[in-house]
Amino acid sequence: MFEFEFMRNALAVSLIIAVLCPCIGVFLVLRRYSMIGDTLSHASLAGIALSLSVGGTPLAGAFVFTALCGALIEYLRSHIKNADLALSVVLALCVGAAVTIISRGGLNVSVEGLMFGSMLTVTRGDTLLALALCAASVLTLILLYDKMLFVAYDEEAAQIAGVRVKAFNYVFMVLTAAAISVAIRVVGVLVLSSMLALPVAAALQLGRGFKVTLVFSVIFSVIDILAGLILSYNLNVAPGGLTALVSVAVLLLVILAKNANKAMKRGKRI
Repeated sequence: MFEFEFMRNALAVSLIIAVLCPCIGVFLVLRRYSMIGDTLSHASLAGIALSLSVGGTPLAGAFVFTALCGALIEYLRSHIKNADLALSVVLALCVGAAVTIISRGGLNVSVEGLMFGSMLTVTRGDTLLALALCAASVLTLILLYDKMLFVAYDEEAAQIAGVRVKAFNYVFMVLTAAAISVAIRVVGVLVLSSMLALPVAAALQLGRGFKVTLVFSVIFSVIDILAGLILSYNLNVAPGGLTALVSVAVLLLVILAKNANKAMKRGKRI
């Protein structure tokens, strides 16, 4: 199936997603921000629609608009002191903008493909831009790793220690925007948050340190998205839905394996 160019493009972007999403998602889960993926995925949808309406590049439009919405979430969160309310406000803005632009018509794009994911919409240009965003995001995470981890575990202690928490929060929102804008073309809006949270949730079941959790998050993410991509091609369905189902199945298998291992250890003690 990889003799087709669109499948090679989809595979390349899928591998980029598999690396980038858990690298961002592990920090989101630690900060209890896992649902931010839903809000910013709708921002990405609005960004694509806005970019196409003015003749721009979809992925670039998604990244810019999503980054701006991420910054707006952080601004509202710091002023109204309520993260859930900040997410609700920005979600309303993004859904309203997306529906308004798409309902006008004239966009040369499949709305169904954006909602559920599509292998056919991924171009070589998307692949190169996704690679650039991934490289920039991973490099930023490497350079700011210690401080990002400090902020993720205890924001107040990091602020007392002199870390510029607000600046790091804005940087993190931009990184999240990069991950989401890259993933939306293959995974789709409705199940995008699963790629950010579920591989991390599976890795956390292992009960290891942060770095080991991050490595296993990437491993589980690669399994999830490649299985979803291959199955979706053979079953002729949208890749986003199958990727989400595989992610849930992997998480359940890890939980069952963990419980079975505990039961075996208890049996040996008896």
